[in-house]
Amino acid sequence: MQENSSNNIEHQTFAPSELIPLKTDFYWLLQQGVVKTCTWTEEGHPITLGYWGAKDIVGQPLSLVYPCQVKCLTMVQALSIPAHQIDSVSDFVHCHVQQTEELLFIIRSDKMYQRLRKMLIWLGEKFGKEIEIGQLIDLRITHQDLAEIIGATRVTVTKIINQLEKEGFLSRPQRNTIVLRNQSRPAG
Repeated sequence: MQENSSNNIEHQTFAPSELIPLKTDFYWLLQQGVVKTCTWTEEGHPITLGYWGAKDIVGQPLSLVYPCQVKCLTMVQALSIPAHQIDSVSDFVHCHVQQTEELLFIIRSDKMYQRLRKMLIWLGEKFGKEIEIGQLIDLRITHQDLAEIIGATRVTVTKIINQLEKEGFLSRPQRNTIVLRNQSRPAG
């Protein structure tokens, strides 16, 4: 970890599956990698709050949810920025709010089929890589992870993914890899 003593900004690297420590007086500005924010119900069931990547901001000052956890899905590089320096991160906070609303819109879709389809499109737009046949999503997101974020069961997600694959909307060339095919993606 490197520290810049003039403004207390710390640069830190985290490994996949590592938890990023949360402090009430610091934000984390992600420079590289992908994280998942989550919490649990009173019964202990996981709730995914969001997926975040480069140029996104996460941290305890943004959340009233407790407990809250930030788990690295890939190698992550982040800056720890003191909350009193809010002016330096206000654009990132604005984007965080917009992304949260996008996710809320997706998970409030009436049909599970549409929720999952919209979530996959969102993941492709946010984290995907353009390849010849479509958008490659190369993240360690399991069917259980997808089920948690859209409020479904793992079995339901698996059935819908199989249906989307039969329809030609996606293909799964490798484990933990999804390709959203060009011809099936909506124009806007």
